[in-house]
Amino acid sequence: MFVAALLDALPALRQRVFADLAAVMPADCGQPTLSEGVSGGIAVRRFALVENQDKAQAHGHHHDHGDDHADHHHEHAVHFPDIMRLIVTARLHPGTADQAIAILRRLAEAESRMHRVPLEQVHFHEIADWDSLMDIVAAGSIAAALAQCSWSVSDLPRGDGLVRTRHGLLPVPAPATAEILRGFRWRDDGIGGERVTPTGAAILAHLVHDVHAHPANGLLYATGTGAGTRELNGMPNILRALVFSPIGTTGITVDNADDVVVLSFDIDDMSGEELAVAADRLRAAEGVIDLSVATRQGKKGRPMSDFRLLLRPSALAAVSTLCLLETTTIGLRWRSERRICLQRSQEIVDIAGQPLQRKRTRRPDGRPSLKVESDDLAHFDGLATRRRLKHLGEHEE
Repeated sequence: MFVAALLDALPALRQRVFADLAAVMPADCGQPTLSEGVSGGIAVRRFALVENQDKAQAHGHHHDHGDDHADHHHEHAVHFPDIMRLIVTARLHPGTADQAIAILRRLAEAESRMHRVPLEQVHFHEIADWDSLMDIVAAGSIAAALAQCSWSVSDLPRGDGLVRTRHGLLPVPAPATAEILRGFRWRDDGIGGERVTPTGAAILAHLVHDVHAHPANGLLYATGTGAGTRELNGMPNILRALVFSPIGTTGITVDNADDVVVLSFDIDDMSGEELAVAADRLRAAEGVIDLSVATRQGKKGRPMSDFRLLLRPSALAAVSTLCLLETTTIGLRWRSERRICLQRSQEIVDIAGQPLQRKRTRRPDGRPSLKVESDDLAHFDGLATRRRLKHLGEHEE
């Protein structure tokens, strides 16, 4: 429900999350899906693992991920170090492994205390089911993508009655859930059954650093709704995520957060014309977001041209090869970075009788930011004319 709500609120995170899942989960375990649905008349998203048809027939069931973590059919258990090793060795986006392991560790530490066993001997029946691992890795991917955000949560529904687990019938909240969520506020909404699972509890405890924090203030930027499969009496079974953008800050939103690679190298033995051709070719390469060239002074007073390229991570190998072919450099440097951008849109407007393209963004305080495309101004004669059209185009009519 957490993953579904966040991916509903922030669709730009979906590519990252599903790429991380593909890297850590075997192809034959099933297909992670994000589907549309309705719960109690409310439009929702559901995040689930749909088993391969052959596997489902062999098991004699179809496992659709919902709220009840006890409905599992695997006969084996796995230990905490085994799952940690599986996550660490996968090719995940930066930060995902650390966040996922931190969530998993909260589960393991609670189980360690509950059963009086060392941490490395803690075994998970439910993690042996791939949908539980899917939840943890997806939540870790989201937490890493939103690392600069703060989190708060409303009072938690306590539930009532008993839940069936591998250890038999246990009171709600399950002991591991109650152990993990010590200090959190609870409420009784009159609905029985298990309302917060141990995995959900571990995600909450990892993200919410101040359990007494008031709900966020600021501009409501996005909302998302995730649902489980259980139908509740008299209310939708949903988790709602609200994303706020603070007022009065630098104002960058998280919706377009993504990973980029900064690739750089220095040149001190190419002519100006050769450098210009190389820069044009590299700038036009697929996967290159931007390229800049700066001049620095190298050893023995030689002038150097410092190339810096901003790339999509998937383009690193191809663009690196192109750099070594188009320039005289014999070495490259790169590093991974995170960036967050304001959403942009392109529009054509009539400015002083001229159809010109301009870029539109909106600051978190609601102010629009407009910029006329430089290429559209370039064919006008005279600097004064170009400046006048630029000024007119960067103000609302």
